Amino acid sequence: MKNVVGILILALLSSFWNPAWSQDPAFSQFFASPLTLNPALTGKFNGVVRVAGNYRNQWPSINNAFITSTVSVDGGILKSKLPETDVWGLGLMAMTDKTANGILSSNYISLSTAYHKNIDENGWQQIGIGFQGTYANKRLDGTKLNFEDELDQQGGWTIPSQEVIDGHQVNINYFDMNVGVLYNGSSNGENNFYFGASAYHITRPKESFTGNGYYILHPRITFHGGYSFPLSSSNTTNYLHFSGLFSKQANATDAMLGGAWSVNANNNDANPINVYLGSWVRFSNLTDAIIPYVGLDVGSFTFGLSYDVNVSSLKTASQSQGGIEISLIYIKKPSDGRRPIPCPKF
Repeated sequence: MKNVVGILILALLSSFWNPAWSQDPAFSQFFASPLTLNPALTGKFNGVVRVAGNYRNQWPSINNAFITSTVSVDGGILKSKLPETDVWGLGLMAMTDKTANGILSSNYISLSTAYHKNIDENGWQQIGIGFQGTYANKRLDGTKLNFEDELDQQGGWTIPSQEVIDGHQVNINYFDMNVGVLYNGSSNGENNFYFGASAYHITRPKESFTGNGYYILHPRITFHGGYSFPLSSSNTTNYLHFSGLFSKQANATDAMLGGAWSVNANNNDANPINVYLGSWVRFSNLTDAIIPYVGLDVGSFTFGLSYDVNVSSLKTASQSQGGIEISLIYIKKPSDGRRPIPCPKF
């Protein structure tokens, strides 16, 4: 079994040498990781400061195939110098992604900024544009790798392979640039609809672990949108939220569609306790996963929990264990008396 796991790990790692298949880390709760989804979401929330954290463990039965974590902080700046309904946001994000139990480690630090301009007298319609600069570091630990030519007849491993990285640790570093746009609107101040598009790796950085060649990191293009509305105009304690995403990077495509129902459990509009129940479906050429989701708003905190139920052909290797994902967002509420502006929730 150990040898099978080793072969599976190599298959996963091979994607990082094949530009046709390599792709960025991604979250099922894409709506809870704003600065990895679209730089134009920087500062787009009702509050003073937002702190978001995300954790994802995908296919843990395949020797912790992918473990991804992020933490970000963003907020509005120069509010006293801007129109009440305009927002200039500034944000900082750190992300780490470990593949195959840490054989490949990728770490990113990103600084982003976005400006959201009001385009109607009510402040319900806004257009925003954002930019993000990223410093990336990737480390491949060759001391943990085993290749086919090292497998002996007893099922053990022989001397370290001389292939690819010669048993050493290899580091690569580069700077990257991302850009995004966002339209956000409301027809009555209670509902909300939005559409966004982002492009990551627009500088097309080069990556190489062998020193004998490199490949260009393909841009990732993402389109996403959502719509939230109360079930009744006279009762705004029950909402429906729908959202979707389509992303393409080289030959790899990712599409998600789903929604959630929320209820104000304590019937308190000033300090609500909102409960969310929903599900999303991810498609990657074929149906990949069904993703049930539960969430909770308490005070300034929003907690989300989801699980990828793997329904693709990989479910045999993964033992039907998809991936657990946790999100936690803290938003400091405003105290300057500014009225809230409709913002994307999912």
